[in-house]
Amino acid sequence: MTLTVSDLTIARGGVPVLEGLNLTLAPGQALVIRGPNGIGKTTLLRTIAGLQPAVSGTVQGGEETIAYAGHSDGLKPTLTVTENLTFWASVFGMGSIQPALDAFDLNELAARHAGNLSAGQKRRLGLARLLVTGRPIWVLDEPTVSLDTRAVQMFADAVRAHLGQGGSAMIATHIDLGLEAQVLDVGPFRAKLPALDDFDGGFL
Repeated sequence: MTLTVSDLTIARGGVPVLEGLNLTLAPGQALVIRGPNGIGKTTLLRTIAGLQPAVSGTVQGGEETIAYAGHSDGLKPTLTVTENLTFWASVFGMGSIQPALDAFDLNELAARHAGNLSAGQKRRLGLARLLVTGRPIWVLDEPTVSLDTRAVQMFADAVRAHLGQGGSAMIATHIDLGLEAQVLDVGPFRAKLPALDDFDGGFL
């Protein structure tokens, strides 16, 4: 499934932040989103994932194909690691959670409640959820936050395996994951503020 974004304009709090953005993400491809803090990377990913509407433009190919991982790990603290993954696997109609446990070295933590995990362990569990969705397009917002060097490598390996199986990934990150990826700097797409002449003379 190819994801195509055409002439997209997005807003945060009603104020346009990025405009005229075009991109294509084909099966087997990774795309790294770069840009300074506050420019709108999170807003872009949330819009592409269908979590908020665009101001204008289109996103095609994302319906029921995207697994989104944002700043929140999306965990139920009173459930164990196994129970969390089993819950998400049931939501997406998937089977065994063992590959997810293996990929993020969670076997020894399988019986521990998510609320008792460290920040890095919670992040690993949150990312392991991607493997039980069965969805081909991963849209990821700063996925390596709280991860140590070893866990970052686990994540990179998981993405690489996903790409090798025909999946794709769009990742907002400031670090080098060692992936063969295209890079999109969203800086040139920063929305232009209206000129003062465009206002009707009232106070701003």
